[in-house]
Amino acid sequence: MAFDIEMIKAVYNRFEERVTAAKALTGKPLTAAEKILYTHLWDDSTAKAYTRGADYVDFAPDRIACQDATAQMALLQFMQAGKPKVAVPTTVHCDHLIQAKSGALEDLKSANSTSAEVFNFLESVSDKYGIGFWKPGAGIIHQVVLENYAFPGGMMIGTDSHTVNAGGLGMVAVGVGGADAVDVMAGMPWELKFPKLIGVKLTGKLNGWTAPKDVILKVAGILTVKGGTGAIIEYFGEGAEAMSCTGKGTICNMGAEVGATTSTFGYDASMERYLRSTGRDDVADAANAIKQHLTADPEVYADPENYFDQVIEIDLNTLRPHLNGPFTPDLATPVSEMSSVAKENDWPLQVEWGLIGSCTNSSYEDLTRAASIAKQAVEKKLVTKAEFGINPGSEQVRFTAERDGLLEIFEDLNAKIFTNACGPCIGQWAREGADKQERNSIVHSFNRNFSKRADGNPNTHAFVASPEMVAALAISGRLDFDPVNDTLINQEGEEVKLDPPTGLELPPQGFDVEDNGYLAPSDDGSAVEINVNPTSERLQLLSPFAPWNGENLTGAKLLIKAHGKCTTDHISMAGPWLRFRGHLDNISNNCLIGAVNAYNEKTNFVKNQLTGEYGGVPDVQRAYKAAGIETVVVGDHNYGEGSSREHAAMEPRHLGVKVVLVKSFARIHETNLKKQGMLGITFANEADYDLIQEDDTFNFVDLKDFAPGKQLTIEVVHADGSIDTIMANHTYNAQQIEWFKEGSALNLIKKQNAA
Repeated sequence: MAFDIEMIKAVYNRFEERVTAAKALTGKPLTAAEKILYTHLWDDSTAKAYTRGADYVDFAPDRIACQDATAQMALLQFMQAGKPKVAVPTTVHCDHLIQAKSGALEDLKSANSTSAEVFNFLESVSDKYGIGFWKPGAGIIHQVVLENYAFPGGMMIGTDSHTVNAGGLGMVAVGVGGADAVDVMAGMPWELKFPKLIGVKLTGKLNGWTAPKDVILKVAGILTVKGGTGAIIEYFGEGAEAMSCTGKGTICNMGAEVGATTSTFGYDASMERYLRSTGRDDVADAANAIKQHLTADPEVYADPENYFDQVIEIDLNTLRPHLNGPFTPDLATPVSEMSSVAKENDWPLQVEWGLIGSCTNSSYEDLTRAASIAKQAVEKKLVTKAEFGINPGSEQVRFTAERDGLLEIFEDLNAKIFTNACGPCIGQWAREGADKQERNSIVHSFNRNFSKRADGNPNTHAFVASPEMVAALAISGRLDFDPVNDTLINQEGEEVKLDPPTGLELPPQGFDVEDNGYLAPSDDGSAVEINVNPTSERLQLLSPFAPWNGENLTGAKLLIKAHGKCTTDHISMAGPWLRFRGHLDNISNNCLIGAVNAYNEKTNFVKNQLTGEYGGVPDVQRAYKAAGIETVVVGDHNYGEGSSREHAAMEPRHLGVKVVLVKSFARIHETNLKKQGMLGITFANEADYDLIQEDDTFNFVDLKDFAPGKQLTIEVVHADGSIDTIMANHTYNAQQIEWFKEGSALNLIKKQNAA
C-alpha cells in the first residue's frame, strides 16, 4: 500500500472536474503538464487562463521532500514559522552526508559517528513536526521518492534540484530552495511563474548500447544548460511509451541540467508496472480510473507544434551513445566521435575511475544493464583497467540486487560497493590522490560534472554516460573506447568484443527489503524537545535578516565581478563543506570562493577597497560588513545554475551582500535570492557588464520607487570619479517586493502568523 493513499485519492477525485474547467478556460486541448498545473492551483475558482512565461501563479503542492544537507536550513527556518505541524506530507532523507571511501558498511558507520549531531537533529525535528524520516543508508532521496511517494498527476516540491526525477512517474516535481518549502510546510501557497512548454517527441525505440541516459545527454547538447529555463519539458511518442519508468526518471532527472523547471511524461503502462512492482496497486488502480486525464489530450501529441512553445524530435532508432563533458553537462559527444574530439581538446585518454549510481542512474534496471557488461568481462577474461565504484539507489534496490546476484557480479570485477547514498556525485568522495590535483579523466553516470564537483580536483575531467557505458569504459580504461565498434585484448591475449547490454526493467521475483530505513513521526510531537548546542560547529539557530530601511542604496562596494560559469557549486561548494550546512555563519566561509574574479582570473582572491589589499572573498566581505558597507556581486549568464541549495543565497545575505547584478539567472537561484530579501537584478543592456571596474561604488538612485515592471537606475561610480548610469531589469512582483521590504519571505510569514 502507498503512503498517503487518501491524499492521492483526494487529488484524483477532483482531477476530472478541474481538467474540464481548465479546458473551458483555455479553449483548447491540454498537455499533461498543463493538466497537473491547473488541477493544483491554490485558488481552484480561478477564471483566468494563465500566460506561459509571464504570470506568477500560486499552487498547492501535494507533498515535499528534503535531503539532509538542505533539510537542515529548511527546518531551521520552519522552526521560526510558529506552526505545530507541517501542512502537507513531508519527508527528510539522509543521503548527502555519507562519504564514499572504504565501502558501504565502514562508510555508513563513519557517517553515523561524524554526523550524529545533524542526524539526531533532523530526526527529532521530523518527529516533532510530523515529518517522515529516512535514516542514513535508506537510499538516495529521489530513488526513494520514486519507489514510495511519486504518483501520476501529482505535484511535489523538494529542496534539491533533482526532485524533477519524479517526472518519471508522471508528476510535476520541482526543485526549490528551503524557503519555498517552508511556505508550503506552513500551509501557504507556492508561487511559480507559469512555465513555458517544450515538447520532446521520441520516435522509434532504444536499441543496442543506447540507453535512456543518451536521450537526455542528446537533449542537453541541443538545449544547453540554460535552454530549458522557465519551461517544463514533456516527453511523448512511441519511444517514450516503450521506455521503462525508471528510464523516464533518468531523463527527467537530468532536465535540471538544461535549466528546466521540471520534466514529465504522460501516464502509461510502464508506470503502472512500476507502481505494482513497488507495492502500490492501490495507486495504480486509482490512476487507471482517470488515466485519460493523466496524459495529454490526443490532439496535443498528434499536432504538438500547436500546443508547445518548442518541439524537439529525436529518433531513438538512430540515437547513439553519448559522453557529455568535461566540466559541463551539455557538451555532448557521441561515443563514436570521442577519439577524435578528445585528442583535439587534449583531454586525458586514460580513464582512472568508473562510477555508477547517483539519483540519476541507480535503479534495478540500471544495475542489471551494467551488470550484464561486467558479467561479460569476467566470462571473456577481461579485467577493469580503471577503478570501479557502485552506489545503489536505495536499500530496496541494494537488497534486491544482492538477492539476485547482481552485486556479486560487480565484486567479481573488483568493484567497490558504496553506501546507498549520493557519495561522489555530490563531492562526498575521499578519493585517494585527489589532493595532488593531477590531470585525469573519470566517467560516471551522475548528472553534473562541474569542475571540482566529484573529488575536489579542478583537473579531473569528468564525463557523463549511461551506467552500461561507464562499465565498458572502466573495463577498457580508455576514454576513446567505442564498445559498438572496438575490441579489447583479454588476459590471454585474445581479441574480444563486448556484446550490447541487456537488462531487466523490474526484478522477476519482485522487490524485497528487510529494513527500508523509514521512521514514522509521532502522532503528537508537542513533547519532543529540540536542542541545539550554542557552541556547535554543525548547527546554529537562525536570526532574522534585517528589513530594508526604505531608503535608496548608496555607497555599495563591488565584492566580486564573476567571470564565466558561476554555479551554486562556485557560490557555495559542497564536498567537505556539507558538514556546515546547518550552521550559516560557518558555511559562509565558503561564500563565492569558487567564483573566478574577472580582474585577475583567480578564485577566492578579490580586492578590499577599504585597504587596497587582496584577500579571500568571505574575509573581504566580512570586513565590509564590519564597516557597515553593503556590497554588490556582479555575474555573467545563467548565474546560480546547478543545485537548488539556498545557502548560495543565504551566505551572501548573511555576510552583507545586498545586490546580485548579472546578465541572466538560473530559475531556482533567482527565487532563492528573492526569498532571502536580496535584490537579484539583470543588466538591461548585457554589454554594461563590461563597464564594471574593480574599484566601483554603486548608487541605486530610485530604489525607493521599487515596483513591479519598473527598471532600476544605477550610478556606477568609478575610482577616477567618472560615472556610468546603467539600467537594470527585475522580475519582482508585488508579493516579492514585500519580501524585500521585510528582509525575507520568512520574516513576512512570521509577521502574518503573529497578526
